[in-house]
Amino acid sequence: MKKSIKGGNFFEKKGLLRIVGAHDGLSAKLVELNGFDGVWASGLEISASYAVPDASILTMSQYLERACEIRDAVTLPVIADCDTGYGNSNNTIYMVKKYEAAGITGVCIEDKKFPKVNSLLDDGRQELAPIAEFVGKIMAAKNARISKDFLVIARVEALIAGWGEEEALLRAEKYAEAGADAILIHSKSKAPGEVLSFAEKWQKKVPLVLVPTTYPSIMDECTDEELLEKGVKMVIFANQGMRSSIKALNLTLREMKKTGGISGIEDKIAPLGEIFDLQGLTDLRHEEKKFLRSEHGDVTVIIPAAGKPNHQGSMEPLLRDRPVCMIDINGKSILERGLDILDGMKFGEINVIVGYEKKKALESLAGKKARFIHNSEYEKKHILHSFMLAGKDTSDRTLMVYSDILFDRALIEKVLKQKHDIVLVGDSTYTRFGHRNKKLELISVREKMSPGRRSLGEGMVMDVARIGKNVDERTAAFEFVGIAYFSAKGIRAFKRAYSKVIKSPERKKKFHEAVDISKASFTDMVQELIDGDVPVKVMPVNSGWMEVHSFEDYNFACSRIKDRG
Repeated sequence: MKKSIKGGNFFEKKGLLRIVGAHDGLSAKLVELNGFDGVWASGLEISASYAVPDASILTMSQYLERACEIRDAVTLPVIADCDTGYGNSNNTIYMVKKYEAAGITGVCIEDKKFPKVNSLLDDGRQELAPIAEFVGKIMAAKNARISKDFLVIARVEALIAGWGEEEALLRAEKYAEAGADAILIHSKSKAPGEVLSFAEKWQKKVPLVLVPTTYPSIMDECTDEELLEKGVKMVIFANQGMRSSIKALNLTLREMKKTGGISGIEDKIAPLGEIFDLQGLTDLRHEEKKFLRSEHGDVTVIIPAAGKPNHQGSMEPLLRDRPVCMIDINGKSILERGLDILDGMKFGEINVIVGYEKKKALESLAGKKARFIHNSEYEKKHILHSFMLAGKDTSDRTLMVYSDILFDRALIEKVLKQKHDIVLVGDSTYTRFGHRNKKLELISVREKMSPGRRSLGEGMVMDVARIGKNVDERTAAFEFVGIAYFSAKGIRAFKRAYSKVIKSPERKKKFHEAVDISKASFTDMVQELIDGDVPVKVMPVNSGWMEVHSFEDYNFACSRIKDRG
């Protein structure tokens, strides 16, 4: 499939064009990140990366493969160094068709005999092709191209070969007449005078391209405007990137050999995170979330785990230096066990909001596949704020799970099957447990409940009327277990309601059961939705989960889970 040419007619871009040599996708990406106008798929760099001489040893296919790698890594135009066109006019025709079809912006061919050697090699063999032969190559290249935006640059080597300025001007004129889009006038002089003299006599017949490898002072002696006035449109920094990386790599390896270790070089080398960014791992994760979806790949999980415990009595010794979710249950914390279940269900993203004893939590959960978000204001802003730190970024289906509950996978699977926009999980058996050391979040429903009713059929739900710690137990039907499901529509409704409250001038006043919105619980916001006529459902259960309220609960959890590890 033919790819479009990047950059349109590159030479029509305003100003002096600076392009930089690269030999692979990574080096090209660094060129783009540093703001240059384009990439030079350098013959020297590509051949050096294979550890072979720049002497027509690699094949056209090898050079083209690297040029395509560079093209795929960047959005910049790519100009390919194509040596002598890889043979005669027939080879050049084939080359142009392949490079243009690959989406390369242009090619540069030089007027040497095949096989060539690098122009800057001391005492190198610099044999020039006859003018007529090279004119034929240029005409063949121009006739082979399909798009007028595909550039054919003729590289004049007369100054390199020692044939003088007059020969260089003659060749450049004939190449321009044959249709070359630009002339690259090459020189290995240590000063810019040779190319500036050529430019003065050239008189802008077609744009000039310079490669100031041996005469770098030209960029200090001439402004962009002065170079443009002389007809210079492009400057190629052809090999500085590879040369700098070779020197840096050698210094690092020498240090490693000298010290026998790596501790002394860590502050001198790029962090791994920078490599991950250059590789596009962040984009890959986004694309996986967007396209490579498992059954639950479009579900974002939010686990608020930032709060400081306020348990008293028999649980107090266990909670002196850790949140409830970090209590150990036979070798794994409550939260760790929950993350194991959720990770096995292949959710799109799992977010854990940490705060109190953050360091211990992160150390304990190292290696878990979750995104950790820090609620630095956990003492001032409570669970609703934690939820929204993650929830503000999600627009897909969302599952909220309290961090301090133990649950079965089957329970999560059941709630995810619900077709309603907002579904809470409620347990009707809470009245059986008289000993508690905290107030429960209770749910009353609009339907009339029969005395003693404990559960409903599979998939049946009820309409929530009220929720919170102040719901009268005599009218309550369920305890909210700390699991809530939102469809995409449901999470949007939740976020809209939260945004409205946050922006309201009443935001610092009492908000349902909280002193204000900053100290609100998750259930306060649910009640706000209900009061705004947003339907909220409760899915009744009577098993599949438990919360550790007391030391008796802790012992029970350990006895039940020890066989499962």
